[in-house]
This record gives sequence, C-alpha cells and structure tokens, in this order.
Amino acid sequence: MMQFLGNIDAKIDAKARVFVPAVFRKLLLASGQTSVVLRKDIFQKCLVLYPEGVWEREVSVLRAKLSRWDNSQQKVFRQFVLGAERLDIDASGRILIPRKYLEMVGIESDVSFVGVDNTIELWAKDYIQETLLTAEDFGEQLQQLMSDE
Repeated sequence: MMQFLGNIDAKIDAKARVFVPAVFRKLLLASGQTSVVLRKDIFQKCLVLYPEGVWEREVSVLRAKLSRWDNSQQKVFRQFVLGAERLDIDASGRILIPRKYLEMVGIESDVSFVGVDNTIELWAKDYIQETLLTAEDFGEQLQQLMSDE
C-alpha cells in the first residue's frame, strides 16, 4: 500500500500545471498509477489527490454504506463523486489542475504538497500554516488520543 510522507512546495505555472513532486510521483508510477483523482477536501480548504486505486476503494466503501433507494443517501453519494475529476500525469510529471479547483481553495501560484497516508493534499502555501495546531496543543491532543484511558 502506498504511503505518502512529506511536505514539498511547488509553483503552479500560468496554464495551471504543476509538477507532482518526484518522491510522490515515483510511488505512483511504481504502483502503475498514471493518473490521480482530484477532489476538494470535505472538511478543509485544500485539494486531495487520490491514486486511482485508492479512489476506487473509497467510492466502493461509501457506496456499500449508502442505499441506492434512499434519496438523501443518493444525494450524499452524488455530491461526493460530482466533485471529483481524473487528472493524467503527463510525460514531464505534471498535472493540469482545473482553475475552478484552485479558486475553491485559494491557490494562486505557491502550493504545498502534503503526503497524508494514501493521499496527497494540495494547500495554498501560506494558508496551511494557519490550520496547524500549536506544538503544545498538538502534544496534548496526541497524548489524549494515544493514552489508554
């Protein structure tokens, strides 16, 4: 299973293309992934790149939890897949990100690629720092989560 780690800064060019960082691209290509699925994150102001296999598993898990015969559940499923788009990684290692996605999360030129388990998040470089916990709060929350209580 792929696991992306790291935080790598990049620049989006005038045509909205960006190089997928080499360390992430190598993992994708080694597993036979030549495209990714892009979606705005459900909770955060960032974009998420799913390797195709990861996307397919996520959609299958969601589909299995939802009934096709329940109107509200169908709306949830539809909205989840409606917000997704498949992007090919070109021969140079770049992806073309539709401008509407960049605008959704405020990415203009500078972007941070953040490896988060089996997905890659794309953040406006300056914005991601605003979302992080202080070192003290992070330590306290991690301690609470990991304690045996």
